[in-house]
Amino acid sequence: MFTDRRHFLAGTAASGLLAAAPLRAAPASTPLTALFDQLVQEQLRRSPESATQLGLDTGANADLRAKLSDQSAAGIAQARALAKAQLKRLEAIDRTALGPEQRIDLDCILYTRRSAVAVQAFDFGGSSYGPSPYVVSQLSGVYQSVPDFLDTKHKIESAGDADAYLQRLQAFGREIDNQTERMRHDTGIGVVPPDFILDLAIGQMGKTAVPAKDALVVQSIARRAAARGLGDSYAGNATRIYDASVLPALNRQLAVLRDLRTRATHDAGVWKLPQGSAFYPVALKATTTASMSPEEVHKFGLDQAAMISARLDAELKKQGYTRGGVGERVAALYRNADQLYPDTDAGKKDAIAYCNDRLAAIRARLPEVFERIPPYSFEVRRVPVQTEAGAAAAFSQSPAIDGSRPGLVYFNLKDSADWPKFCLATTVYHEGLPGHQLEGVLALSNKDLPLIRKINGFSGYGEGWALYSEQLADEIGMYDDDPLGRIGYLKFMLFRANRCVVDTGIHHLRWSREQGIQRFVEQEGETQGFAAREVERYCVNPGQAASYKIGHSVFTDVRERAKAKAGARFDLKGYHSAVLRYGRVPLDVLRQIGDGWIATL
Repeated sequence: MFTDRRHFLAGTAASGLLAAAPLRAAPASTPLTALFDQLVQEQLRRSPESATQLGLDTGANADLRAKLSDQSAAGIAQARALAKAQLKRLEAIDRTALGPEQRIDLDCILYTRRSAVAVQAFDFGGSSYGPSPYVVSQLSGVYQSVPDFLDTKHKIESAGDADAYLQRLQAFGREIDNQTERMRHDTGIGVVPPDFILDLAIGQMGKTAVPAKDALVVQSIARRAAARGLGDSYAGNATRIYDASVLPALNRQLAVLRDLRTRATHDAGVWKLPQGSAFYPVALKATTTASMSPEEVHKFGLDQAAMISARLDAELKKQGYTRGGVGERVAALYRNADQLYPDTDAGKKDAIAYCNDRLAAIRARLPEVFERIPPYSFEVRRVPVQTEAGAAAAFSQSPAIDGSRPGLVYFNLKDSADWPKFCLATTVYHEGLPGHQLEGVLALSNKDLPLIRKINGFSGYGEGWALYSEQLADEIGMYDDDPLGRIGYLKFMLFRANRCVVDTGIHHLRWSREQGIQRFVEQEGETQGFAAREVERYCVNPGQAASYKIGHSVFTDVRERAKAKAGARFDLKGYHSAVLRYGRVPLDVLRQIGDGWIATL
């Protein structure tokens, strides 16, 4: 999963970072490029955090360095109005006046605005990794996103930076209250998260609503201001703001969550919500970017799961795992002491070291199959302890475009048993190289892509590529001396197929949380904890889980059709360049790009 828990991807254009020749001629100023510039500016004004992450909180946008996104009902209404206005302007562009590349650019940005308008037509919810019916959950809400942002993204190099931090800290309390009011609105129309989601959110918020001396947002500025020689006043000012504004707002939100818990049901899917049956297909299309119905996605997942299970069965038998179903045998492998890192800080450190070794090993192989190689450094880290209870199992964050921060791959090691050794390598390839980090950085450093294309992503493309990257790692021999690692690869491929089954099962077929967990445990031997966190994520991010395998199927379909036509002339490097050339695109656009490239072979 490639995310920074916000709408924007942390990166932007950089001239001269790659020695490769331009992929396409940069267009002269046109009505489309002018409009794109306007849309970027409007997006930045709506999301000050993104402006900071992109390094664009300077000049005319310098004031954004001290602001947070407006989470009030009025702010959300303004966002809806803006999306509609932007869509109208985009649809007014004369397509006949555009070249082929600019038509792709237009189609991509049109998709984002049409998707936004469709999702925002439902007067409830918020965003986490995708359209969410709930403003606050274990994965959504400023209570958890802002502390992480302030600590890791808001730089403190000067007194001005520290002053801006304090202004954002003051705004933090206000935005918590704004989201609390939206929660009350949603409750009034019957939108209440499941009881188990509320339990997770309450638990995490309780770890955030701590005395100032223990609060990350206070500790962060105190530590960093002191390191810069800015004195002790910032620590004291942060404490006063936290005690007067932030902590009371957190406690008010906690009280609302606890009240909601008394009336929440255990029903997991959005079908239970007003307009929930209409919301799910919209969320599914928004996240997968594929025009598939819930029924089609469910059947696709079942078919893929059956095919991958057969391959996994054969590999397990080769390694002597012959008794029981595929899930039982994978579960036995999970219990293999040789594959388990101790559930201690030292054991978790060893697991991360192994992951960094695998990252370095595959990076050395990239020139064999790619024409362009990312110039950045990359690193695997552990999810911070304070957020691991609700965090995804693994995810990726792009590097700072100036190279000051490496590309990061995070593993959730809350329980080391969730990540036996045979499961680690394929996830490194997915989240790191040649997966999210390679694809994302090649797009971000492609000077011929408009900025707006670099800061908007599509889950179907990004996750589909990352899953294809797992397949590619196997094809170039990364498991030739690691047969259990190949089992891990196939196990996770099966996992992505079952995601399609479980997501549609929960939200369309009215499965319970426990049914979803059972599918993962029985079919592929997942641990209860891992399966539970996955299912709970799907409950607040309808549709996103299906984007992985659906996207993978498009990448492999284009490749197989190209191989069938070109035969011995097929060039794997050329294929990779073709599908990566235009950055992230909706899957329907990727099919069109693939058709055009195949026609030239």
